[in-house]
Parts: sequence; structure tokens; C-alpha cells
Amino acid sequence: MELKVQQIKPEQTYNLRHIILRPHQSFKACQYETDHDDNAFHIGAFHNDELVSVGSIYLESHPEFNKCKQYRLRAMATVEAFRNKGAGRAVVDFAEKIIKHHDGELLWCKGRTTVEEYYKKLGFKPFGEVFDYPPIGPHLIMYKKIQK
Repeated sequence: MELKVQQIKPEQTYNLRHIILRPHQSFKACQYETDHDDNAFHIGAFHNDELVSVGSIYLESHPEFNKCKQYRLRAMATVEAFRNKGAGRAVVDFAEKIIKHHDGELLWCKGRTTVEEYYKKLGFKPFGEVFDYPPIGPHLIMYKKIQK
């Protein structure tokens, strides 16, 4: 399957965020205050000009990790028909290249426990205990060191 992966505007992520991640919340809940920060960027994977996977990256440190340049992955969402076909991996791989370019050393996220194995396949490791992230449910911190 051929995918085109590129940086996109935050607004382009909102529909997939809403449909896939927060269908029982308002559309406004899918718009984050940090989406337009100078150090934020958003990645989209397209198949035949259809946006099939998105991820948003923010320069944000987790207080439990060593002091290094860290980025946070948020709102990773892939259309169901394109899961297990490399779309999400392509988004994360593209993001990692940008993070490397900006001398980032760590990528972390608050992942739903239902996708822990997926993140492990991408090289992420779990950190700490499962916690509730209202109103979405159980989550786990996952992290990945960025290889130079």
C-alpha cells in the first residue's frame, strides 16, 4: 500500500481525532490548546489523497524522565481499515525524523491500555502504573529513546 506522509495543519487532524478517539465528546474536545505552539507539529498519512492516520507532536517533558529534550505524541489515530497496514508506523517514523533533526532524545505518550502492544511494536516501553484518564479510561505512559 502506498502512503504519502507529510506535515499537516492541526485542523486537518481534528476529524480523525473526533471520530476515532473521542466520538462521545464534543468536536471542540479534539482541539488542544497546544496545537498551534511554535514547537508543535502534526503528521498525516494519506492513501489516494484520503487522510488515514494522524499524530500530533509537542515539545513537552514528562517530569519522571531524565532531563533531556523530549517530545510528546498525542492524538494518534488511524482509520480502522488502515490499521495493521503500516499507516500509524509511517506517521511515527516520519515524526521521529523531525525529532532527530531538532535534537530530540525521547518521545513519550499517554497511550490507552488497549494499544499498549501496538506501541511496543513501534519500540515504545511502558513506564509506571496504569492510570485513569477521564473521561477516556485506562492509560499507560509509553516512551521511546530516539536513536541518533
